[in-house]
Amino acid sequence: MKLVTITRSLLRPAAAAALALSVAGCATTPATPEAETTVSDPLEGPNRVVFAVNEAADKAVIRPVTDVYVAVVPDPLRQAVHTFVQNLMGPLYIANHLLQGNFEGAQLATGRFMTNTILGLGGIADVASEVGLTEKPADFGQTLGVWGVGSGPYLVLPLLGPSNVRDAVGYGVDTLGDPFRIWTAGANQEGLQWGRTGASGVDRRSQVLREIDDLRRNSIDFYATVRSLYAQQREAAIRGSSTPANPEFPEFPEYNTPAKK
Repeated sequence: MKLVTITRSLLRPAAAAALALSVAGCATTPATPEAETTVSDPLEGPNRVVFAVNEAADKAVIRPVTDVYVAVVPDPLRQAVHTFVQNLMGPLYIANHLLQGNFEGAQLATGRFMTNTILGLGGIADVASEVGLTEKPADFGQTLGVWGVGSGPYLVLPLLGPSNVRDAVGYGVDTLGDPFRIWTAGANQEGLQWGRTGASGVDRRSQVLREIDDLRRNSIDFYATVRSLYAQQREAAIRGSSTPANPEFPEFPEYNTPAKK
């Protein structure tokens, strides 16, 4: 089961499909769904308000849009969308691995990007995975953590979801330095950027439909569970100097997840 930087692709006003839920970036599996790691959350009151708004937006817009996407678009085409949007992030992954001093990760990310760009028809086909080049994303928030920068207080960002001061800065740097964004802005093709944002959000949300439902249903305090999972994921990513491509949800017994009416 999977849950990865989902919130990093959450809703943009011009591309509602990018609201991939305010549960972004959860990674490691805690002992129980409510397992709590120590997180500085002095803004818990405002954070809970923003979290509730993000939740409402997901339930009202993104989940229904994603349900239609999954029902209408066949699996091979959805996989092509996933591979394509991930391939566009390749240059950022390479740069962040280099900044972290993770030369093996940079070599792997370069190999994936070149293989899928050239042999995978611009990233539509995931040829790299077929030859053993697994996906290992990296971001600048993680890079700052590797450099020893503390996380700072926990934040829930409007339309972007779980974060902290360090990761919010990292997200901004990644956004400004994104070669695809720079190219679309220079070519006056901002619509392509919004299109990628929407496609990425729906793609990621589609991979965790049941998992997020289970997490919501089984969490005594969904906000606290998400906060704990996010903190664990970021800590693990920094220790491992690479963000897992497919982090995991907690496992829930079948009898705790009755069929949705």
